[in-house]
Amino acid sequence: MLQYLNEQDIVIGRSTMFRALFISLSKAMWAQRLITNLPFAWRAASRFVAGETPTAAIRTVKELNDKGILATLDHLGENTTLPAEAVQAADEILIIIDEINRSGVRSNVSIKLSQIGLNLDEELCRQNLRRILERAKATGNYIRIDMEDSPVTDKTLGLLTWAREQGFTDVGTVIQSYLFRSEADIRSLLAQGVRVRLVKGAYREPASVAFPKKSDVDANYDHLTDVLLDGTLAAASPVISADGRTPPILAVASHDEARIAYARTAARQRGIPESAIEFQMLYGIRRDLQESLAQAGYPVRVYVPYGTHWHPYFMRRLAERPANFWFFLSNLFKK
Repeated sequence: MLQYLNEQDIVIGRSTMFRALFISLSKAMWAQRLITNLPFAWRAASRFVAGETPTAAIRTVKELNDKGILATLDHLGENTTLPAEAVQAADEILIIIDEINRSGVRSNVSIKLSQIGLNLDEELCRQNLRRILERAKATGNYIRIDMEDSPVTDKTLGLLTWAREQGFTDVGTVIQSYLFRSEADIRSLLAQGVRVRLVKGAYREPASVAFPKKSDVDANYDHLTDVLLDGTLAAASPVISADGRTPPILAVASHDEARIAYARTAARQRGIPESAIEFQMLYGIRRDLQESLAQAGYPVRVYVPYGTHWHPYFMRRLAERPANFWFFLSNLFKK
């Protein structure tokens, strides 16, 4: 069969295998123990992770703010295995909300529901989520509920709907363009007035629920951008809040310049102002693009992860691009 494969097919196949390997490593406890104990591992991970403490995270956000760039802070951790761990994780999120309020930095907060108990006990997760949303409301901040792998999509969206029914309106979520279901989810969220971060998706998903080809993921990303921009227009193009915490309806979260260019053109064609569409990128990736978009007048928000549980996040960054892996390897030879 190999003689019928062209060079591009082989490259894509290798890329898929590479990605699958690192996604698997992100979930393996033996890999976490091994990698986090390597002396050079943190040096490499620190390109993508802003430190292990709230103090380090706030310092990084201040540096970004000085460049005209906003942030969303994420205390790393997911798939807690004990109720006490889930409660502690929620406590850590309360701390960073308070630190944002105390320091006055222009940042909101991203959370993962599996970190606060979703896979242990949905009621425990609900209680922890309520505590977080109450603190955010009291301090005038905004919470973004990250989307994880597809088995918890329905639970995540269900808890988001519950939260809004409880009167917590400054809470949004994330939609992944590689899932077949995403357009229907976005239309439902727009009807509820929910702000959406649009991503491609970083988990390993079966072909029964997700587009296996990058070209299809990209095409769906552009289509979903159109759907969200139409929703923005229908809502009279709400802009980012003055304090930089509450985002517009659409946050284009991508480092893909083609996706960014498409969103800019599509927004311009609809007469949507720059302040009504936000671009989001990951800490440590494409700083040049972040700054150029900010200089062009767009709100730019950098996803700033911090904390000691950085292994799964770091593995997903390595899975995204082979260049990230070679950066990791290069640190083997640095003193």
